[in-house]
Amino acid sequence: MARAAAEGHRVVIVCATRGEVGEIADPSLATPETLGEVRERELRAAARALGVEEVRFLGFRDSGMAGTPENADPRALVNARPDDVVLALVRVIREIRPDVAVTFEPGGIYGHPDHVTISERVTAAVDAAADAGRGPDAGPTYRVPRLYYVALPKSVLRRFKDAAAAAGVQWGLADAMQIEQAVDDSEIDAALDVTPWIERKKAAVAAYATQLGSVNKMPEGFTENMFAREWFVLAKGERDGELLAGL
Repeated sequence: MARAAAEGHRVVIVCATRGEVGEIADPSLATPETLGEVRERELRAAARALGVEEVRFLGFRDSGMAGTPENADPRALVNARPDDVVLALVRVIREIRPDVAVTFEPGGIYGHPDHVTISERVTAAVDAAADAGRGPDAGPTYRVPRLYYVALPKSVLRRFKDAAAAAGVQWGLADAMQIEQAVDDSEIDAALDVTPWIERKKAAVAAYATQLGSVNKMPEGFTENMFAREWFVLAKGERDGELLAGL
């Protein structure tokens, strides 16, 4: 996103929820009642750090982690009618008419119910946006040229886990995600070197004060190594090996 914005492309972040039932790393930063509002501010600050000015929220509620009581909340994204979520996304797609759309891979990186759900809904919305029979009042149809899933290759997750183990650190992603959940390296279609934007990326992560945890305790140089590349699977469109090629 930082690279695209720096190159003059319009970048729009669309977030389904406000993270209302997420963790609060420091109790002085938020309460369960204010967390959604705080998380929205954090996302907007993170976007600004990347040079992105447009952030939109779909208005669904955070579903929490799998197996928690929040999963049963009727307002949660996982319990929203699929067509309602898809139509909300179709309206955005037809208005913005993006050259590239990016969402989570089907496993949601580490299985978060909302990540899995939004991956499914975005994939369906990309098809629906091009279908004149879907959402006839949602604007002129539009076919997104490329849909990518952001992913983490097995070899990379293994390397991160080894680094965390060697440092004796419990790091959220390494703890939560099993090797078999990661995407096979052979499935990766685009790998971007984002080294020139690492400082912006670090600033964006730092904006999420309510979520900052053990990653800060990792060995020196780990953050730079972790942030240096990003990996994507082409879900729809023509394979070109470069996420922003031709823009």
